[in-house]
This record gives sequence, C-alpha cells and structure tokens, in this order.
Amino acid sequence: MFYYLNGTVAHIEPYLAVIDCGGVGYACRTTSYTLSLLKKGEKGKLFTCLNVREDAMELYGFATAEELRLFQQLTSVSGVGPKAALSILSSTTPANLALSIITGDEKALTCAPGVGKKIAQRVILELKDKLAKGQTISAAGESYGGTGVTVIPENKLSEATAALAVLGYSQGEISQALKGIDLDGLPLEQIIKQALKKMVKG
Repeated sequence: MFYYLNGTVAHIEPYLAVIDCGGVGYACRTTSYTLSLLKKGEKGKLFTCLNVREDAMELYGFATAEELRLFQQLTSVSGVGPKAALSILSSTTPANLALSIITGDEKALTCAPGVGKKIAQRVILELKDKLAKGQTISAAGESYGGTGVTVIPENKLSEATAALAVLGYSQGEISQALKGIDLDGLPLEQIIKQALKKMVKG
C-alpha cells in the first residue's frame, strides 16, 4: 500500500516515529537503529510495510530498504511476529544481523529483549534454509579483489554473499558489489559493509 514516506519527523519515542507528509502524521513502528538516524523537525524518509490483523492495522517504517527486507525476512519465520522482529533489529545493525544469521551466532540474536534460544535457533534455521535453496552465487569464473589472481577462502565469499542475499539483493547485484573489495585481506564484517556502501551509492 505504501512504499515509503518522505516528510518531516514530527515525533519520536521508543519504537515509534511519526512522519508528517502534507499535514498528515503517519505513525510508524520502527527500530532503535532507524530512530538513531532520525531527528525531530528534520526531513526523514522511511521504507514501509503495512501489517493488517483482525484487530489492528500497523505501519512499520525503516531508514533503509535493507532493514525493511530483513524485517520481512524475520516475520516470515514461524513464531516471529513484528514485535520480536523489531526487538531483534534494534539490537544490532542490519548488516551485522545478517552476518549473525549466516554464521549461526545464536548469542547475537538472544541479546534482543524477549528473544530466547529457541526463537534464535528457528530464525537461523529457516533463513539459512532459504539461502540454501539457490540464493547464493558461485565464485567460478568471477574476478574479485584488486589486481592479479588471488585465492579467496570459499567460505568467506559464500558467507558474505549469503548475508547480502538475506538483505534482499540479487545475485547480479551482489556479484558486482563484491568486485574490487579485498576479500582475502578484510574481515567478513568489513566485506559486507563495503559491499552495502557500494550498493547504496549505486
């Protein structure tokens, strides 16, 4: 129904931001990460999705399309509702959360209030399973890194690719973003962050 809202930040409180668009205030449930990027009285843009239940309609908004995609991925997991998804996303950045899912880091997920070990295990199991059904790409025939030929640890490349796929990027976008990044020398987290920066600028 709404793809994004672009207006003035009229009000902020925990897990909520109100965006004034043409005199209408839209209340968006959101994360601590998104709230940290907004300032009351200044312009703000949130990518949104509408959650419709029998007893309520709630609008959810996020500062980046990547965070929105990850929210949608989380709420697709059985037993994870919007409230739990917001809690998980508020505990870290989207890139670090994607990395935690791919590497099976349960502790990173259970740091979120109200998220226990069982939910963390289910998130990791179901989202990693989605990736296993063809969302990752092969390094065969691709040229990554700077100059010359470098041998990249396959697990690092596949984990970076999978983490970006969790955020909703296509195989072509991921392949292009990874080119020129020092996959051999950089830690996995930095590889993902640099790729995200390139895709946002693109």
